[in-house]
Amino acid sequence: MRLLRRALFGLLVVAVLLVGVGLYFVAYPNLPDYEPPQALHYLDQWSEADRQVYYYTPQGTQVKGLHYAWFGALEKPFSRDRLAAPEYLARFGFLVDPQQHPSSLNPGNLPVGFARHEDASTGVAYLDITCAACHTGELRHDGQAVRIDGGAAMHSLASTVPTLRGGGFGQALGMSMAFTYYNPLKFRRFAQEVLGEDYERDRDQLREDVKQVLDRLLGTAYNDWHRGLYPTEEGFGRTDAFGRIANGVFGDAIDSGNYRVANAPVSYPHLWDIWKFDWVQWNGSAMQPMARNIGEALGVGATLHLLGENGEPLPEAERYASGVRVRDMHTLETTLMRLAPPRWPEPVFGEIDLQQASLGRALFRENCAHCHEARPKPADRRFAPERDPEWHLPVIPTSVMGTDPTTADNIADHRFDLSRLGWTQEELDRLDVRLEGEASGPLDLSSLSSAKGLAYITAYVEERAYREAGIGEAERAEFDGFGLPIGVQEIRGYKARPLDGVWATPPFLHNGSVANLFELLSPVAERQTRFWVGSAEFDPVRVGFRSERFPGGFLLDTSITGNGNQGHEFRAGCRQDGVIGRALQPHERWALVEYLKVLGDPQMEARLSEITPRPWTPGPRCG
Repeated sequence: MRLLRRALFGLLVVAVLLVGVGLYFVAYPNLPDYEPPQALHYLDQWSEADRQVYYYTPQGTQVKGLHYAWFGALEKPFSRDRLAAPEYLARFGFLVDPQQHPSSLNPGNLPVGFARHEDASTGVAYLDITCAACHTGELRHDGQAVRIDGGAAMHSLASTVPTLRGGGFGQALGMSMAFTYYNPLKFRRFAQEVLGEDYERDRDQLREDVKQVLDRLLGTAYNDWHRGLYPTEEGFGRTDAFGRIANGVFGDAIDSGNYRVANAPVSYPHLWDIWKFDWVQWNGSAMQPMARNIGEALGVGATLHLLGENGEPLPEAERYASGVRVRDMHTLETTLMRLAPPRWPEPVFGEIDLQQASLGRALFRENCAHCHEARPKPADRRFAPERDPEWHLPVIPTSVMGTDPTTADNIADHRFDLSRLGWTQEELDRLDVRLEGEASGPLDLSSLSSAKGLAYITAYVEERAYREAGIGEAERAEFDGFGLPIGVQEIRGYKARPLDGVWATPPFLHNGSVANLFELLSPVAERQTRFWVGSAEFDPVRVGFRSERFPGGFLLDTSITGNGNQGHEFRAGCRQDGVIGRALQPHERWALVEYLKVLGDPQMEARLSEITPRPWTPGPRCG
């Protein structure tokens, strides 16, 4: 009996310690510190008005139904300090300007991409996470900060799986709401701010509403954790985009049997020049801009109703109500057409070595342009004749590129059962969906790929959203994007994009597994296999974020599934297994890095000397 008591006491002590450690990281999550920069520099990529439209135009997403006013009133779990204080949200990697103030577009004085939209039927204002939250970057050097509009974010927004170290925005938000709901003093302060003079009348209803949102947050965290849906930690600046969209649309909204393990995080791609691409999705799977944008919004949290109240299929005329705001999406899309690539800011990051960059341009033409040069298509071969230019971007198979194939394999191999939706082939044939390279014939709705499933769901969502927004046939072609259909192609590969402004988008490869440009041009054996991410400190020599350990950082381990740093390799020997070019000597790599700082900047390119490049060759193939 004494032994049993000791064992029980030991278990109790362990439990108390675990709870204590958990509460410690709730109160003090493992986040980087935030120091305001001495100066924040905006580059001449577009107008200030365009920038503000991009930062704060909503797209119809919700954070599990979180009201905009609630977010501003929430306190941190063990403090009266506000969760939404800009300097605190900046520790999660969200972007703030030390000089920013509330404005008509940003009344809550929140970071980039935290917008507000009102529900048309209820008038409730929700917190809306826009595309700018994930597609805006910032680089720091010697106390100076450079904002990269349309660049890659370096935040911890995506993770829904609780970790002992804390550090995820979703976990912090959930804990803040839980402590607000269960702590009477906190809830009273929260309710008085939210309700004002209506406090006595509406506090009980507010409490019920808060509990519903809290339950959704905790329910998502539990679902994702106990199913093991996201075993590869995303950390800062990455998310398994396709996996999360598929789990949200096919798993949450249709059938729990459709959940799939999403173990392939990707970095956020940059957005300048995307309107020129013939296939607009980063993996080359989607043709129509509006369809791509709707899919992104559904993945971030736009509401979607695919089944009736009792789980029954909806009639064709009632498909599918959602929260997407197509007029605002069109505004964002057309605004982004004016976004220019960033130009290297010499006063902050240092002067360009013109001699080195001149050699680098010749080396680029020899070794890189074959895949990465923008290729305008003649008018008679464009998908959209009015789009000028329209660039053809090749999708390189993973068998050739050799980079981590997990993302491409998951997209190609995962299948989902959509038979509960009750579609017929006749109904699908009426939709403006084009399956490229597919044999005609009926689709198997019990085993549909994510790309095809999302194409048809998006088509219905788009039809209804246009109808409810009063967008008729005369406007529709413009809103779709150059009158393009919802085209789908499925290639087990990744798109080779033009490299204008690539210097501003570290870390590199689709999954952020290579820390800087110099390493990307080096043999795999010379790349870091483990490095720290989450810092905005920029190394203008190697061109990447500083990657040494720092407080609150996330250790990216390239040995973990989905994190591989192999492929895209310049090395002597056979052109296979990811070797795509000849070995580059160190001085050649440095010259290429110098040129990539100015690629796409006409003024800087005009200052370079002309050096005749050696011709590109496919190199030796073995076996």
